[in-house]
Amino acid sequence: MDVESRVDDEVSQIAAAIGEPARARMLYCLVDGRARTSTELSVVADISPATASAHLQRLRTQRLVTVLAQGRHRYYSLGGANVAAALEALSVLTSGSREVFVPNTPSRLRTARTCYDHIAGVLGVSLHQRFRELGWLSDSTVSNKAYQVTVRGTEALEALGIDVEATRKQRRCLAYACVDWSERRPHIGGAVGAALLNLALKRKWVIQDLDSRALTITKHGRREMLARFGLHD
Repeated sequence: MDVESRVDDEVSQIAAAIGEPARARMLYCLVDGRARTSTELSVVADISPATASAHLQRLRTQRLVTVLAQGRHRYYSLGGANVAAALEALSVLTSGSREVFVPNTPSRLRTARTCYDHIAGVLGVSLHQRFRELGWLSDSTVSNKAYQVTVRGTEALEALGIDVEATRKQRRCLAYACVDWSERRPHIGGAVGAALLNLALKRKWVIQDLDSRALTITKHGRREMLARFGLHD
């Protein structure tokens, strides 16, 4: 079989995976970049959870989706920007708009809160996105949701006052993508995430509520995070 024939076969297999209506609905549901569980996707596709699991396995085989196991949950995300681009291109041939994910989390908790010992909510997701854009975190070869701190990231975190070498020595994952409960996008978990929360609290960038997990972002914190990370409201 020559290269051209192999490409034809691979394209036909991917097209067949996308072409099944339930699988297509699940894929388009994930285009917004947020992760969802198999159960949630089964509701979107109007199929049973067992059937959804089988469909998701097919999509994983074709590398159209990825999965992150977190506790007892497994969160499914789109396989990457190239998959999203292909789906968007197919959408050009259709008309109409799709429903978007609308979180129903209380606004105070959604804006910023703690997730175990790291920052979650819109703030946590925004920090994760900026750290990736700035090249401070890179994918690990060990796990599909673990990160390595780059040389640039090490210098930046050290400048903030985070001892990266000491953080590396902790008996826990250095940094990983933790799927956010309200935003369904990753925030930074692990030792780096914990160090970042400690820094934010110590420098009064955020204030911890006494009776909840909510974090209040101070005016000083907004100025600092804009100056240091380019993070806007």
